[in-house]
Amino acid sequence: MSGHESTDSPPKTVGEVTWITTSRLGAVLTKYVSRHLPPTSTAKQSAPKAIVTSSRPTAALKYVKVVPWILGLLFAVSFVWDLDGLTLVIGGTRIPLEGLLLVVSASGFIGFGTNWLAISMLFRPRQRRPLFGQGLIPAQREHFVERLTQAVSQKLINEDMIRRRIKESGSLSRYRNLALTVTQDVCADEDFRAEIKALASTYLHETLSSDDVRTKIAEFAVEKLEEANSLAIKAYRYFNKEAFRSRVDSLIKELPRSVDFVLDEMDTVLDRLPSRIAQQSEDIEEWASKLILGFVGTLDIHGVIATNLQRYDEMQLELLIHSTTNEQLNYIKYLGGILGMVGGLVIFEPILAAAFLGTIILVLVGLDSALLRLRRS
Repeated sequence: MSGHESTDSPPKTVGEVTWITTSRLGAVLTKYVSRHLPPTSTAKQSAPKAIVTSSRPTAALKYVKVVPWILGLLFAVSFVWDLDGLTLVIGGTRIPLEGLLLVVSASGFIGFGTNWLAISMLFRPRQRRPLFGQGLIPAQREHFVERLTQAVSQKLINEDMIRRRIKESGSLSRYRNLALTVTQDVCADEDFRAEIKALASTYLHETLSSDDVRTKIAEFAVEKLEEANSLAIKAYRYFNKEAFRSRVDSLIKELPRSVDFVLDEMDTVLDRLPSRIAQQSEDIEEWASKLILGFVGTLDIHGVIATNLQRYDEMQLELLIHSTTNEQLNYIKYLGGILGMVGGLVIFEPILAAAFLGTIILVLVGLDSALLRLRRS
């Protein structure tokens, strides 16, 4: 970039020159700041990893999904053959097994069916029906949205948590140090200095070459000379008005030639700039902290969450809940079938089944406690 740019159609006003120069200055700063910023890979490595959840069912859920099919098969078989004539001997006690398949499969179907119905009634029917009414969540949509909004805005995301997170993270200090390092590197870049000086030279030459600017400078100079209340100057101007005006105009015309001398001082300014910024870095960080925290204080987090949730219709709310709890709800359904089968065993042979299940429960509880103590130790 040359120090004196010339174009066939230069801007007609100082405002146009200032606008163009400002745009070019922004482009130059962006260019050299981007050049001296750390590689983006470093920023990516320091960023927290996103939590990725899989939409595929777990292995345990795949197994329990077969429970309804097993129940259906047992129920169908029980009409053809239901352990007819078979008995179980335990400790000399004979226990007839006839009818066991029907009781177990029917109880399992009841357990699975009631859980399935209860979960379905949370969401269906979406629209109110004359006989079946409406699902719990669609019927209580406004109450559900309000409670969910309160839970999120009070327990998960609120102003105090955001403020504390900003302070604890030390992000402002890291960005302050990064800004100081980049400023030092940019100011030391010879190409940057050359472009800045060329840009400033072009702007000053084009501005000081404007007749409007020269007239305003001349008027300002004359005004300041008059304010000096110098008798000699006033007498000279009174008796030599044209010569005085011509002398002022000639001095103003010499200003563009003195620009290069002024630009030589930019190196000194750029040398001192990083240290000056470093001296004020703590004040800058404090100011930025107050600005960010003040902005956080103006956020209506409760209103933002409520507004977004209010846009969700019944189907979207159902999808929202299903997306986070679908696997757990499926577990509840299929475990209902398993617990129903266990209940059928208790109905079929209460004493023996209760003793057997009690033993299993005690063993599992003891094993769980032992593993928990081992993990803590």
